[in-house]
Amino acid sequence: MSETKRSDERLAKIGQVAVLVGGMAFYAVAVTWLGSRCRAGGPYEWTISAVVGTLLVCIAAVVGYALWSIWLRGRKESPSPGPAGGGGLLEETGHEVLLRPLVKTEKRYWILLLLLGSIIGWGAWAYFTQLGTGLGVTGLRSPYFWGVYLTNFVFFIGISHAGTLISAILRVTHAEWRRPITRAAEAITVFALCIGAPQVLIDLGRIDRLTNVIKSGRFQSPLLWDVCCITTYLVGSVTYLWLPLIPDLAMLRDRLPERARLRRLFYATLAIGWRGTPEQKHALERAIGFMAVVIIPLAVSVHTVVSWIFGMTIQPMWHSTILGAYFVIGAIFTGIASLLIAMAILRKVYHLEKYFKPVHFNNLGLLLLAMTLLWGYATLSEYLTTFYGSEPSHMSVFRAKFEGTYAPVFWTMVVCCFVIPLPILSIRRLRTITGVVVASVAVNVGMWLERFSIVVPTLSNPRLPYRVELYHPTWVEWSITAASFATMFFLYAVFIKVFPIVSVWEVEEGSLPSGHQSASLGVVPPQSG
Repeated sequence: MSETKRSDERLAKIGQVAVLVGGMAFYAVAVTWLGSRCRAGGPYEWTISAVVGTLLVCIAAVVGYALWSIWLRGRKESPSPGPAGGGGLLEETGHEVLLRPLVKTEKRYWILLLLLGSIIGWGAWAYFTQLGTGLGVTGLRSPYFWGVYLTNFVFFIGISHAGTLISAILRVTHAEWRRPITRAAEAITVFALCIGAPQVLIDLGRIDRLTNVIKSGRFQSPLLWDVCCITTYLVGSVTYLWLPLIPDLAMLRDRLPERARLRRLFYATLAIGWRGTPEQKHALERAIGFMAVVIIPLAVSVHTVVSWIFGMTIQPMWHSTILGAYFVIGAIFTGIASLLIAMAILRKVYHLEKYFKPVHFNNLGLLLLAMTLLWGYATLSEYLTTFYGSEPSHMSVFRAKFEGTYAPVFWTMVVCCFVIPLPILSIRRLRTITGVVVASVAVNVGMWLERFSIVVPTLSNPRLPYRVELYHPTWVEWSITAASFATMFFLYAVFIKVFPIVSVWEVEEGSLPSGHQSASLGVVPPQSG
């Protein structure tokens, strides 16, 4: 073995230890902080802190044990020699179309990144204008303390249900058709959370105030519940995305040519010594299975707690017991639609017809149909109950949505979320790839409008009888919103360039007879020179 390879292996092992120790340190800090909150608060704080802390300890214990087991057992195996030539990645794996974006970059990819980068730059300038001038450059003033930013927050958190929740449910139910779509879904979750969570800080105006939440946060506030849930969900989602990536990372580590030294080192670090031994396979399967079970209630809790930010305020059309279920239904609704759009784009651009088949769009289209009906039922229940009760403060918001200032937003929402997708998804000959994508785009537009119609109309109708000006988002808010979407697309595009967007080992496992499926969970042995 050359000195360069020995040096790379040493660096990779150092990086692997740093990743594992850093992850465990994060969990330790989080649990310590929750423990400090337990001691500082009353019985309610103690209960919430103990529940979240126990969940973090369980995740850290099970996943940490699996990852350390993989790393320790990988050290005992001899390293793979790697490809002798420079084309091994595309020529020897049998999944050329999946791996081509990793080694070959088309001109249109750079044009896309440049376009998205320009939008992000414009949004950054708008944000620094807001940061330097204050929230006066936005439409956020009394009584509109929440507006487009909180709409974006709820919307992006909803999109995050595309990955871990849908993927985890399909894993737990052993749906074999899930295999090509899980990674595309899980990546959406991570990036949606990364974009959604900062929207609250943007709305806050003074981001340095976040330190007060950490130092003096009170668990009586639903806002702190939200911080805990979203942080735990993000950490769990990153872990859930990383675990199934490990075998593919090892394959890339061993297949990339020697001239791609930095990328090989990067993949080797994240592969944490994976060699595909039976012990490693068993540890990884247990960790993935555990995370699939844990992530489902965690995902449900996140959007439930987001709804409680509104529901605990005793404001008209917010203070409702159905709001938690309503938000979760809307989140899954948005998540499935977002996943379908992403799959259609990936299928078209990267020619993944072999992996994203009509059956995937049909099955997800049926799930989207089910969520359309659930959303319609929940919406009818919410507004019919409000109308029948005729409580004056609630009816003022009700009329503003149905026939007042916000009627165009409300009825456009109904058309996009129910009128358009229902016939398309119900009729078999319309439930084609094109039809499902049209329905998904309509659903996403409608769900953003739904979030807006939840947040703003209630604030525009305060209980005190004084004149309230209409909320008009300014160019700053729209620019930051556009930059938020562009940033998510940018991160997703970079992810596709660095990692296979379809799980290679899972697809291979699905193509094997049931008795031999675990054999694919290893490293493809390199061919001799």
